[in-house]
Amino acid sequence: MIDSHCHLDHEPLFSDLKNVIKRSKEIGIKKLLTISTSIESFSRVKEIVNKDDIIFGTIGIHPHETDRNKINSEFFIKNLNENKKIIGIGETGLDFYYDNSDRDKQIESFKIHIEAALKANIPLIIHSRNAEEKTFDILNDYKKENLKILMHCFTGSQKFAEQLLEFNSYFSASGIITFKNSAELQKTFKFLPLDKILIETDSPFLAPVPNRGKKNEPSFIDFTATKLAEIKGIEKSEIIKITSDNFNNLFFN
Repeated sequence: MIDSHCHLDHEPLFSDLKNVIKRSKEIGIKKLLTISTSIESFSRVKEIVNKDDIIFGTIGIHPHETDRNKINSEFFIKNLNENKKIIGIGETGLDFYYDNSDRDKQIESFKIHIEAALKANIPLIIHSRNAEEKTFDILNDYKKENLKILMHCFTGSQKFAEQLLEFNSYFSASGIITFKNSAELQKTFKFLPLDKILIETDSPFLAPVPNRGKKNEPSFIDFTATKLAEIKGIEKSEIIKITSDNFNNLFFN
């Protein structure tokens, strides 16, 4: 089992990292991908990936952090060259949920991340909320570039998923698929091909049922795997193998 997206640099995970890792291993997690959201976050991620062999990391600026974090391509290349356990770029993307967000700065940052991912030939971890049309338009400009795309915590429409499949994208299911009000999202994941699906916690956020409302952690991914197996109509052991193989194909091939 692989948690393809967690934030081990966030509390309460960071201060309890030893036990978080222990509980992860106890439920069968083989890899954790801890995601950078800012320059400060990345400084912690660089330390965390050295804490255990199962931990890998990414480098990137969350769309909500673009105002406070100025980056360029050198920021990515320098840090990628220095640490082989940094295996992805992101999370990046667009989040237009809040009306006061600076959309132009988000778009500029997103494009810088895309260019860096292409230059480094590593996967791009994308966050997209209330921005399906613009996210697609930007990615469509790079459709001939063979981007390696992972749509993190995918909650988009089936139409958006169909568009993204044209770019050979992968889609990560979070604890949201266990929520009672997620019927449409469950239908979308039922539609998605098995070879394009991963699982994640996005911990410490979005704890799955039956732990909804608690601080999330990687070991809770077991509940998401159980629900995804139910949605796809296969055994949980099979969904664990498939999503793990998909992660390894995306990040290590």
